[in-house]
Amino acid sequence: MIQTGLGNSHAKIILMGEHSVVYGEPAIAMPISEIKCSVTMKSTTDGQQTLDSRYFSGQINDLPTDMTGIAQVINILEQRFYGQDDTWHMKITSMLPAERGMGSSAATTIALIRCFYDYYQATLTEDELLKLADLEEHITHNNPSGLDAATVSSSHPIWFIRDQVIEPFEMKMNATLVIADTGIRGKTKEAIALVKTQLRDQPQATQSVIHQLGELTVQAATCLKNNQSLELGQLFNQAQTLLADLGLSHSEIDKLIKVAKVNGALGAKFTGGGRGGCIIAIAKNQTDAKLISDKLIDAGATATWVQPLNTIGVNHD
Repeated sequence: MIQTGLGNSHAKIILMGEHSVVYGEPAIAMPISEIKCSVTMKSTTDGQQTLDSRYFSGQINDLPTDMTGIAQVINILEQRFYGQDDTWHMKITSMLPAERGMGSSAATTIALIRCFYDYYQATLTEDELLKLADLEEHITHNNPSGLDAATVSSSHPIWFIRDQVIEPFEMKMNATLVIADTGIRGKTKEAIALVKTQLRDQPQATQSVIHQLGELTVQAATCLKNNQSLELGQLFNQAQTLLADLGLSHSEIDKLIKVAKVNGALGAKFTGGGRGGCIIAIAKNQTDAKLISDKLIDAGATATWVQPLNTIGVNHD
């Protein structure tokens, strides 16, 4: 009898709070269920453990160094289920683009862990899931906050204050989110270093901007809980202005934001580290979102995704 396993996860984006979150301000992360990752396992009789993915195909023992975190998690799970001598084929299928701030490595790890537990028909708690994912994230990202793993495994938005709070919250929002990839890899480390330099050289002005970004995040949480899409769009615009003032935007980001707003977006900003990566825009409904998405592709976006917010963490009361 063939033994099988399946595990799923999804992308995440930072809705509000980029960069300011590094300095103790809150951030809101949003699960993007439309951008999926899945891992499957099927038992084999060829005496091998093999993996097929867009980055590597071959035997598990030959995984490249940039997949060391994945290899470590697989090793731990095999020991947990006494499966070192079991043979299987694993396939990773991911819609998540790498280095776009969408939590690609965390999503793969979460789906893989869920797949192993399904394969061995074991119960997996949320706490155990995040502990195992944290092992991979420490190898891949050195000092992870835990936000990526928490969000790519959640069906709710996440309210986050570094080293203090990671908690889901209920949302009531009928608007639709449009995500567009500039096609330029985000430069998160460079952007973080830039803000750090500005804090050193212009501490008062930079700290004021960071605090304002934190205040906008608090207001955005209220909007999400009360279906205030117009107000949320205005907060997006204000946050983008502040982030651009810090030198964190990019000409392609600015171009796509302008296109989104001209074509009906209530507001738009970049998401993640900046200086590339993705933008997000709020649309009143899915019809507007589709139009905005099409126009963004026409303007040079390399990919777009449409995520109805009323399918994420909705409070039906």
